[in-house]
Amino acid sequence: MTETAKRSVLFDPLTIGGMTIPSRIIKTATTETMSTEDGFVTDELVAFYELYAEAGTPLIITGNFYTQRSGRVYNRMPGADHDDKIPGMKRMADIAHRHGSKICAQLSHAGRQVFQPATLDDPVSASAVSDKFSGIKPREMRIDEIRSFVEGFARAAERCQRAGFDAIQIHASQGYLLSQFLTPYTNRRQDAYGGSAENRLRILLDILKAVRERVGEGFPILIKLNGDDALPLRKGLKTPDLVEIARVLEDHGLDAVEISVGHYESGFPTIRGNFNRFFDTLLNEGIGQEYPRGKQRSMRLSKGILAALSNRLWPHSEGFNLGYAEQFKRALKIPVICVGGFTGPDAMAEAINTGQCDAVSIARAMIADPYLVRHIRRQEIGPQCRFCNACLAHVGARAVDCSHPEVVTERAAMLERERKRCFGNAA
Repeated sequence: MTETAKRSVLFDPLTIGGMTIPSRIIKTATTETMSTEDGFVTDELVAFYELYAEAGTPLIITGNFYTQRSGRVYNRMPGADHDDKIPGMKRMADIAHRHGSKICAQLSHAGRQVFQPATLDDPVSASAVSDKFSGIKPREMRIDEIRSFVEGFARAAERCQRAGFDAIQIHASQGYLLSQFLTPYTNRRQDAYGGSAENRLRILLDILKAVRERVGEGFPILIKLNGDDALPLRKGLKTPDLVEIARVLEDHGLDAVEISVGHYESGFPTIRGNFNRFFDTLLNEGIGQEYPRGKQRSMRLSKGILAALSNRLWPHSEGFNLGYAEQFKRALKIPVICVGGFTGPDAMAEAINTGQCDAVSIARAMIADPYLVRHIRRQEIGPQCRFCNACLAHVGARAVDCSHPEVVTERAAMLERERKRCFGNAA
């Protein structure tokens, strides 16, 4: 099979619920840090997504929208918690549709994975289990709060639909609130929402049912789910447990699943790469500036060791979640999307051709090259992500952008070429 033939699978259509997209390269969610402090969409946020739409990205999954203000992870995170957010969200949907892209709103609640002062309310979780990464000690959600949260999530989904979004994604991975309910380590409840696997899944099934009642049949509902909790020596979920969760959700009307890995407390299996610049950037330019002084001091003293250890434990590889995704693919009929370090078309096509997933989703490589889909279609090479992770170290403190000096220069030159090409065609 020629390289061109191998790559052609990337531009085969894919149906997710009532939506069909013309390609299998998806923009996955990235925390943008571009909304107002009150969670309203800004010009900056709209412009950020317009680049991906201009590139012909078939499906854009946004960074997470909070469904309740208490569920914010960071400052400048967009919200879908009130009707007054709909006009701004509509601008995002309209800009995607203007260029022929579909757009999916990721909806989430941080639970215990929140960094003060991002949230004004006291952090909540399935149980009062401290987060060793952030140091946050949440309190256990009351039953009435769970019911309110389920209804609020469904209302947020309906707002996304009213704003013109083509789908929503329920964020139940990477240690956020719904992941905290699923995982025995973080869910130690003794009521209907804790204990057995069935009880721990209850809140997610409640949300899926409530959302479907709001948005109707045919409107695509996706979920982001871990392939492994990556919580050694703790009661985390393993791949067979999570595959069974996905199978139950499929039986209850889920339309697609995206596979990720880990909790914040896991370290960095979610963002494998090179960490030589990560900790410096986190402390000097990122959310680390808001850490308690003692934590900042200890991190500054140990940053070299932390970087070396992280480099050893979590090196970059393309498709590092494929081993998990393949097991979901074997068990499910709905599309399985895999995120995790993809950058080149050959690895993407191989993942689909070998039946390990139905589509790939990308974050960092698209931050480096927002025109990645266009470049793959034309068999051109754009700026290449170095997976230095400095872009992610800025999350919550400033707008997400590529931070590798060489790539930034290449990216600026590429965007200028694309603008000239666009204006030339228009002329």
